[in-house]
Amino acid sequence: MATENKNLSQYDKATIPNSKNFRFGIVVSEWNDTITEGLFQGAFDALIDCGAIKENIVRWNVPGSFELIYGCKKMQQAYDMLDAVIAIGSVIQGETKHFDFVCEGVTQGIKDLNIQSDIPVIFCVLTDNTMQQSIDRSGGKHGNKGTEAAIAAIKMAQLRKDAKF
Repeated sequence: MATENKNLSQYDKATIPNSKNFRFGIVVSEWNDTITEGLFQGAFDALIDCGAIKENIVRWNVPGSFELIYGCKKMQQAYDMLDAVIAIGSVIQGETKHFDFVCEGVTQGIKDLNIQSDIPVIFCVLTDNTMQQSIDRSGGKHGNKGTEAAIAAIKMAQLRKDAKF
């Protein structure tokens, strides 16, 4: 596993652009909310730690991870002044193929949004085999994937700003 020896919450603030002038959207799945709330908190705290202003962070909730695609698309349209959007969800393996279809659909949908829009969408959807794996990656022993997603959002917002011509 890629994260076994890595703490997802560690970053070198000196290498991260100051996010004071950036605006972020965060779309959070309500399904597996004990996990997604931890991911949201990790993302929010990292954005604030790196200079984001609380009023420049917009949060929307959607029912599940599959709905993240539509929520992110609508957020991009409603707030065209956003610099990046973070999609936060958690899909945990069950007894049916539902897991496979949801994971594939969300992955492709977020990819499509990145192709279709100028506002980057950061993939922060845990796709774990067990609840314990999700706990470990949403503030547990492996840190917080939400923190990692926030750092990616800041870097992509800076890239978007630098690439404007």
